[in-house]
Amino acid sequence: MNILIINQYAGNRILGMVYRHYYLAKEWVKSGNKVMIIGGSFSHLRSQQPIANTEIIDGIEFRWIPVSTYKGSGFGRVKAMFDFVSKLWFNYKKYLGNFTPDVVISSSTYNFEIFPAKRIAQHYGAKLIYEVRDIWPLTPMELGGYSKHHPFIVVMQAAEDYCYRHANKVVSLLPNALEHMKERGMAENKFIYIPNGFDPEEWKDIPQVPPKVARVIGGLKKDGKFVIMYTGGHAISNALDFFLDAMKSLQDSNIVAVLIGKGQEKLRLIERVKNENIDNVIFLDSVSKKEIPAVLSLADSLYIGWKKNPLYKYGISPNKLFDYMMSGKPIIHSVAAPNDWVKDGKCGISVEAENADLLTKAIKEIAQLSPDTLDKMGKNGRQFCQSKFNYSFLADKFIQAIGK
Repeated sequence: MNILIINQYAGNRILGMVYRHYYLAKEWVKSGNKVMIIGGSFSHLRSQQPIANTEIIDGIEFRWIPVSTYKGSGFGRVKAMFDFVSKLWFNYKKYLGNFTPDVVISSSTYNFEIFPAKRIAQHYGAKLIYEVRDIWPLTPMELGGYSKHHPFIVVMQAAEDYCYRHANKVVSLLPNALEHMKERGMAENKFIYIPNGFDPEEWKDIPQVPPKVARVIGGLKKDGKFVIMYTGGHAISNALDFFLDAMKSLQDSNIVAVLIGKGQEKLRLIERVKNENIDNVIFLDSVSKKEIPAVLSLADSLYIGWKKNPLYKYGISPNKLFDYMMSGKPIIHSVAAPNDWVKDGKCGISVEAENADLLTKAIKEIAQLSPDTLDKMGKNGRQFCQSKFNYSFLADKFIQAIGK
């Protein structure tokens, strides 16, 4: 089968995020399929940008459409969206070359890619699959405060409805999105739930811990500290202020939080810790994805949190949580969503989102557990993750579902 994936923000193990389609494609190539991924030449999510217009990585052919560079989420990003969509619409034969797709997968974030994807699928007689990673335009409305009457939102809403009507199948990363999609005109039998997952190869031949991280955490452990670690984005959606609230109330304990990563909120959070004299919180620079397994191994427990947001009633599928579970460390999860894998996997303690008091109690509780209990929780998480979220299993499920 020839599978075409259209995702402006596509990444891979060399460029960085977004990884989902790289992982799926790698499994599909192993199974004898041919896969082409078409993405934009620039993405704010990648750690580096492609150099050539065409690249072959792990048997996957990447084609990069030139788009303008940008910063933030303003006009420049919108211009890059329309660069990508318009060039693909008018020049898809140029970008596909001799590749004849049997399946065309159009993947959000935004949903304008569906229009060239539909044109390509129609031209080649291919199946059209629409994949929803975030529900747009609901996401910018809820998180960005946009009115449903905003011209950009109106156009995006029309595109979302078009996706549900014209796709042969709709793949959702969110388990509870079906009712929303039906309300927007989708037939129920189109719905397929396939979450994110993990690549087992990333947990083999784990590299050395970055020296600075090893030095800092090694010093904390030498002083008898219980280390709770957070890795990843420092954004509003990560609800890190509530984590800092909890740590502030635990300054007289032996518990220390280490936050590793970057993001728009990081400088403000560092300033807050400084101004409020919170002495049990340490910020470190981000590390590469390949270094994450080694870094997580140094923690005693791991933290992940969410804001309370109506969007999360449809479910969550965070990549960070798979790394956490695979690390074999107990997890503290501050969440308000219908799917809670920490609770289901019995691999930590879950509390409601945005509740610093409950979060404080959970941190105290997990720090007082015996090493055997902590080890048991960690093993539960790893086993739960391996049984449900291996990308080889998810890729096979994807192919079987779209073949029906």
